[in-house]
Amino acid sequence: MEHYVCLIEDSSSIRESLKLFIQAKSAINVLNEFSNVEDFLAYDFAKQKPNLLFLDIGLPGMSGLEGISHIKSKFPDISIIMLTTYEEDDKIFSALCSGACSYISKKTPLAKIVEALVIVSNGGSYMSPSIARKVATFFTNQKPEQKKADLTERQKEIVEHMVEGRTYREVADLCYISMNTVRSHIKKIYEILQINSKVGLMTKYHKGEI
Repeated sequence: MEHYVCLIEDSSSIRESLKLFIQAKSAINVLNEFSNVEDFLAYDFAKQKPNLLFLDIGLPGMSGLEGISHIKSKFPDISIIMLTTYEEDDKIFSALCSGACSYISKKTPLAKIVEALVIVSNGGSYMSPSIARKVATFFTNQKPEQKKADLTERQKEIVEHMVEGRTYREVADLCYISMNTVRSHIKKIYEILQINSKVGLMTKYHKGEI
């Protein structure tokens, strides 16, 4: 499966550096780049739709945080990677709970950013170390609840693998099913749990709701 990424970043120098590095260091295709969310949403992706997206928060017009729901509405299966200078707890969890799958600081070296993109393209998730610590602290401070979601044994098995950080391909291999079947299970799990991101899944798991 080929992967196509778009960039939404108002700094032309950052866009250019990131685009060149992705092209040089990965097999992922850079489909297009934009300086704001509005132009991305208005663009006609008739020939090829993106399945990966780097999204900044501080943008002219609609912010990246505001844009996530609009982007997910137009491209439900797109994997959104926040690439931003903001590391405040409220912005991190607002982005992740709205549907972003990864959150990366702009302080991260380009090589690590592209590595994160490859991980996400394979069904995984990535957090900068400083962001991961904040997420871990948040989970640690959550009090377990007794209410359990009504999942099948197969769905519970897939949840366990996802929480352990395995990619869709790894889950498929471990469960002896196809990646499409894994995606179907995860979509159903998200519907049952009324969530739309891996972070939502992990939150439910660590709160004892699964």
